[in-house]
Amino acid sequence: MAAAYRRIGVMGAGAWGTALANAAARAGRQGGREVVLWGRDAAAMAEMAQLRENRPDLPGIALDPAVTPTADLAAVAATDALLLVVPAQACRTALARLAPLARDGLPVISCAKGIERGTRAFMSEVIGEAMPGARPAVLSGPSFATDVAAGLPTAVTLAAHDEQLAMELAAALGSSTLRLYHSADVRGAEIGGATKNVLAIAAGIVSGRRLGASAAAALVARGFAELMRFGRAYGAKAETITGLSGLGDLILTTSGPQSRNFAFGQALGAGAATGDKLAEGAFTASVLVEMARAKDVDVPVSAAVDGVLQGRLSIDGAIEALMARPQRAEG
Repeated sequence: MAAAYRRIGVMGAGAWGTALANAAARAGRQGGREVVLWGRDAAAMAEMAQLRENRPDLPGIALDPAVTPTADLAAVAATDALLLVVPAQACRTALARLAPLARDGLPVISCAKGIERGTRAFMSEVIGEAMPGARPAVLSGPSFATDVAAGLPTAVTLAAHDEQLAMELAAALGSSTLRLYHSADVRGAEIGGATKNVLAIAAGIVSGRRLGASAAAALVARGFAELMRFGRAYGAKAETITGLSGLGDLILTTSGPQSRNFAFGQALGAGAATGDKLAEGAFTASVLVEMARAKDVDVPVSAAVDGVLQGRLSIDGAIEALMARPQRAEG
């Protein structure tokens, strides 16, 4: 392990942040790594430190001994690399708080999967704007927090514009249970992560409406086609979209209610209350559709999800509109 990454910060102490803190500690165990896990609720962080467990979000999974929970922002800023694990729409605010305390050149790895509303900025762009001295990177791919926290085998993508940085971070954070593939295609990794969340809501609606396995398979296949179209329009590489952070994450997130976005859609489809404010796809759908229109990219599934979420379409109306689209060649 490189000496430069002996101290890892994790900003955001929900299920995913806690899981990544455990993974970072596991990866650096032989090098005496320290991991600082920051959350804004001082009482909750003190309880986590005492119980050595994130009981609300990951019950039954112990915190690695190398993980130190804290509400001290200065402590998480004074690290060699930072995993930014807050919701996409909160990243800019979190970084604005962190920026005065952080050193220039700090690698900041976005672990959120979304696009900022209003600005249409991807998370690497938000990092660059809010912390100009930071070195942005992106972690994305098929990964459930419970699997990663428990040390079950998982493979994801770590992308940075500086491929050497991506390689270093992948080596520093990878372990025998978390395999990281490095990439310089930051945009592709971000597009895969953001788009699949919207498509997972659609898959959840199909499940909640009990439309059957055939409809579910068609939804995933046609959803992937629009993910590929959108990705190409915004400069993503085909191998990234067909890789872990694109197709891989889409397969996982559309597979069942362990995915927040799938569960959100499933509740919509069943006519139940959704209630989950952490379903990133619900915030990303409208901006994704706006960006697709700006590039004249056809994204009918995502547009249908946006229509339902904005109240312009009923679920039955959205399904009917998708099925009534003009006949065309597949592509």
